[in-house]
Amino acid sequence: MTKLIKPIGAPQSPLKSRRKFLQGGALGAAATLAAPAAIAQQGALKWRMQTYSGAPLGAHVIKPQIDAFNEAANGDMEIELYYADQLVPTGELFRAMQSGVIDAVQSDEASMASPVDIAVFGGYFPFATRYSLDVPALFNYYGLNEIWKEAYDEVDNVTWLSAGAWDPLHIFTKEPIRSLEDMRGKRVFGVPTAGMFLSKYGLIPVTIPWDDVEVALQTGELDGVAWCGFTEAYEVGWADICNYALTNSVTGAWFGSYFANTESWNKVPPHLQALFKMSIDQSHYYRNYWYWGGEAKLRVEGDKMELTSIPPEEWATVTGDAEAFWDQIAERGDRPKRVVDAFKKYAATMEKAGYPYR
Repeated sequence: MTKLIKPIGAPQSPLKSRRKFLQGGALGAAATLAAPAAIAQQGALKWRMQTYSGAPLGAHVIKPQIDAFNEAANGDMEIELYYADQLVPTGELFRAMQSGVIDAVQSDEASMASPVDIAVFGGYFPFATRYSLDVPALFNYYGLNEIWKEAYDEVDNVTWLSAGAWDPLHIFTKEPIRSLEDMRGKRVFGVPTAGMFLSKYGLIPVTIPWDDVEVALQTGELDGVAWCGFTEAYEVGWADICNYALTNSVTGAWFGSYFANTESWNKVPPHLQALFKMSIDQSHYYRNYWYWGGEAKLRVEGDKMELTSIPPEEWATVTGDAEAFWDQIAERGDRPKRVVDAFKKYAATMEKAGYPYR
């Protein structure tokens, strides 16, 4: 059985507080008046939810949302939040949710090994986006909402709820990268799809538990990270260890989603389902400006990493390779092709739209 770990920042149970109050000599009449509330609390829905992110990052990408939901649910439902690898390893998140070990997940498909044909697009898909708003635009205007729902409707006991944008993908290293050749042999912690693409240039993707990354950087097991943007690198402490930041972005925004165990989701009353979806939208909004503002501020004012760049003419070969990579993925089946077609149509539309879009 999976060992349970107390979630960081989880609210104290009202029942526990009440027992302490009664043991302290509360008046019998007051205890009698409080009994209905205690009974109601015993009937409250309880969820366990795990995010892909560690605690420092989780303080921004999900904890404010869950805290707000728990408060707004007013005792009718409580979500216990767990961070990366606390209940199960990230690579086992999907199966754990599907089996009901946990009730809900925030992650990208690729990192948690979703058994769907669109999993390759979760996380960082090379050059699919340039800005964070590209993600909701693609989902709401170019058919990705329908494609994602269609894919997960074929999976037993998992309900896909919503997708949103995170930060762009940059490479942070202890030794500088100023050319594609400088990537060769560097071991980096990163997300699967981007790692698969970047391995073409000799970068070596390494998968380890999120909480082990900092130590692995310090000991030399890792040479860098290809997992996030500037905001995240500073927030979680990786900027304190990495000396260089490559300004060439591999893609403009991470694709992340919210999922629920279907049996658990169906037990949630409609008004609380609506409340949870509203809290997801609030989280999407918060992340958009937290990352967007942070990226610019830290590139200009951040003093922990030296900025390096691969020359435009050399980087153009990477963007060209990405087009071939897209076509290879499209050959995997009808749904992957529809996603790639949406990317192509969106990119062409934005290019024609011009300023201020591109």
